[in-house]
Amino acid sequence: MHFASDNWAGAHPKIAEGLHKHAGGFASAYGTGALDKVIEQTFNEIFEREVAVFFVATGTAANSLAQASVAKPGGVTFAHREAHTIADEGGAPEYLTGGARLHPVDGSLGCIEIDNLRKAIAGYNNVRAGQPMAVSITQLTESGTLYELSDIAAVSAVCRENGLPLHMDGARFANALVSLGCSPADMTWRQGVDILSFGGTKNGCWCAEALVFMDPARAASFPFIRQRAAQLFSKSRFIAAQFEAYFAGDLWLDLARHSNAMAKRLAGHIVASSKVRLGWEPRGNEVFAIMDKPTAARLRESGALFYDQNPPHSERHLIGENETLVRLVTSFATSPEEIDRFGDLIA
Repeated sequence: MHFASDNWAGAHPKIAEGLHKHAGGFASAYGTGALDKVIEQTFNEIFEREVAVFFVATGTAANSLAQASVAKPGGVTFAHREAHTIADEGGAPEYLTGGARLHPVDGSLGCIEIDNLRKAIAGYNNVRAGQPMAVSITQLTESGTLYELSDIAAVSAVCRENGLPLHMDGARFANALVSLGCSPADMTWRQGVDILSFGGTKNGCWCAEALVFMDPARAASFPFIRQRAAQLFSKSRFIAAQFEAYFAGDLWLDLARHSNAMAKRLAGHIVASSKVRLGWEPRGNEVFAIMDKPTAARLRESGALFYDQNPPHSERHLIGENETLVRLVTSFATSPEEIDRFGDLIA
């Protein structure tokens, strides 16, 4: 019962086959090969416009270099207080931007609250405080929730009022997309997103992350930034090969639909349980549950793998003194049998 993280899941067989298919022979390096160009065009088709795509090694690299691409002296990026870029990236954004800062913004269940964002930006309108440089949102959020399209548009409106670019951390982009039932264009540039960290690793790839600029003109200097950050792959065709298989026949969407469906099935068992309760409704492939600590220990002894989670700032009141909040993550590799076995243990 592997619910620790979708990072624990392996690679989908079709993506492994794609790597094997391109393993032999010779191809031009550093993103100049024929397959690289094919995948760049595929991204254009997916987003229904010309975009600029750059492969990087990790989601942390994508998020940090997105900020580096818009960095200003004394610059500040605004993100939710529990966003991955603030809580889980070890200062990489500050390091790779040369000292830009991250300002936490409050909001319920991982989503920035608009009034809080406006107030936070207004606090940096003088030379002593520094200057705003970007806003970053996470889709899915760190709480497994979603920004609806109207929510993204509302954040973007604040960005436009202040002349700021909007970045989206899409480590679980596909999960959010199939949950909303919209197109990639609808969830990004049509709502005002300027830069996207596009994640494939959590959804069945070996190691496939990309930074997507919705306006290629915004990426004019980015090749130099990526090179200085040691994120330019020599054999980039192997990232392209993963994306080729990932997109073929909409595999990426099918994998996300499966992991979301497994999360919904898991949430159903929790709702029916007398031992565990659901923290809040999952919108993707992350389920947050509340249980007492002895129950958590018994589940682990029975073979369930999951992590304790610090409660979101807005939801701390939900957790009792002898209770813990746990995060249960499903993946493309999660089986209904695993889910139902866990359900039996909490029935």
